[in-house]
This record gives sequence, structure tokens and C-alpha cells, in this order.
Amino acid sequence: MGIVNVTPDSFSDGGRFLQFDRALEHGRQLIAEGADILDIGGESTRPGAAEVNAAQEIDRVVPLVRALRDGRVPVSVDTSKPEVMRAALDEGAAIINDVRALVAAGAVELMAQRECGVVLMHMQGTPQTMQLDPSYVSVVDEVADFLRRRRDEVRQAGVASDRIVLDPGFGFGKRGVHNRRLLARLGQLRALGQPLLVGLSRKASLGEMTGRPVDQRLVASVVAALLAIQAGAHIVRVHDVAATRDAIAVWEAVRQEQQ
Repeated sequence: MGIVNVTPDSFSDGGRFLQFDRALEHGRQLIAEGADILDIGGESTRPGAAEVNAAQEIDRVVPLVRALRDGRVPVSVDTSKPEVMRAALDEGAAIINDVRALVAAGAVELMAQRECGVVLMHMQGTPQTMQLDPSYVSVVDEVADFLRRRRDEVRQAGVASDRIVLDPGFGFGKRGVHNRRLLARLGQLRALGQPLLVGLSRKASLGEMTGRPVDQRLVASVVAALLAIQAGAHIVRVHDVAATRDAIAVWEAVRQEQQ
């Protein structure tokens, strides 16, 4: 899953693709590099990010969905607002990726009426508060319990199980130790029986482990994506598609020789 942030303030590439033409070029480049899905976001969810109203988010996202919907890959929209979900789906989006797991009023009902894929993510707190003091007794158990419960609630509301992907929410209300523990024990979340999406690309936890600033985390991001795949992730959400593809190709070639 290649990332296209149409925002001025995303933690890694904020402002780079705010203009439509640059965002469209970037999306097409990610497809050329081997992205299987494009994930378009019009509101930053980095720690402390300011909220964006639905109209502004629609103005950022929908033209890009419209331009990319006939490409070779499905388009996902990263949003928590039902108004944005509806507008994006009407223009051809295939997936709704919600960091708030469809808690907004009307979000679940809208998903039950449509046939799109749905990503449900765990987050402790909100983007404005999530990194102030995140704490857990057992982060893996608590994240697994939340995702199981939310999945069941969404299914009961009419969203078919085969449309649901779960995301443990690396970096969303989690310290470095929590992120490392979740990655090390990803198999426990895989046991929930839904496909898993993992997003670790360029995140602060990688900087904590390597001492590298955000623009020097390519190697760490690729390694983290490969570890996630080895642990059972079905989708990795990344900024650097080509490098991640290369790493996966080497791993798969060697794995075939081992079988």
C-alpha cells in the first residue's frame, strides 16, 4: 500500500504533495514502482495534528480519487469522517482506511450499505492526545481485544467479515516499547482471523531504534515492513514502494529455495 498524503502537515512528507498535479504524479509513480493499493489521505493524523473539516478534506481527496480510480490498483481513502467516506466511495474509492475504526456517527451504517473494503485501526486517545502518556498493562492483549470487539460490532452492523482488515495502529498512542512488542507478537493478532495491515514506514519508533531523523529511515522502514510480512501481515503501508518491493522479492526468492 503506497502512501499519498495530500496534506500540509503529515509527519514525513507534509506539503510535498498538497498540490493536485504533484499528488497525481506521485500516485502514478508509486503504481509504477509496484504498489498494489494507493492510500490517499487529506488530513494528517501525526501526533498533535490539527483537525481538518470535512469540506476541506473532500476538496483534497476526491479529485485525486477521481483521477486515479481507473488505474491498475484500487484506491483507499484514509479518513474518519462519513461525509468524506461517502464522497470518496461515490467517486470510485474501493477501501476506507479509518484510524478511528468507524466510531463516528453514521460511519458503520454507511459501510454496511456499501461493498468496499474496510480497515479498522487501534488508537489510544486521539491524534491530538495519543502520545502524551500512552500506557498499557499488556499492549498486545489490549490491542487484540479492541480489534476483536470492534470487528464483531462492525460485522453485527452488517459489514461482511471478508471486507474487514485490522490494523494494530503502530505509533498511535504507543511508546517505542509498545510498538516493538506488537511487531514481535504480531502472530497473536493474526490469530484473530482477519487480514492485517501494518504501517511502520518512517515512524518515530524506527527513529528511536536507529537514531535516524525521519528523512533517513529508509532502511529501517524496509526492514520493519519485511519483519511484519514474515510475522503475518497481509498489507504493509509504506512511503518507499520500490525499495520495499525489492526487499520482498529477495525474501520470496530465498524462501522458495527453502521449501
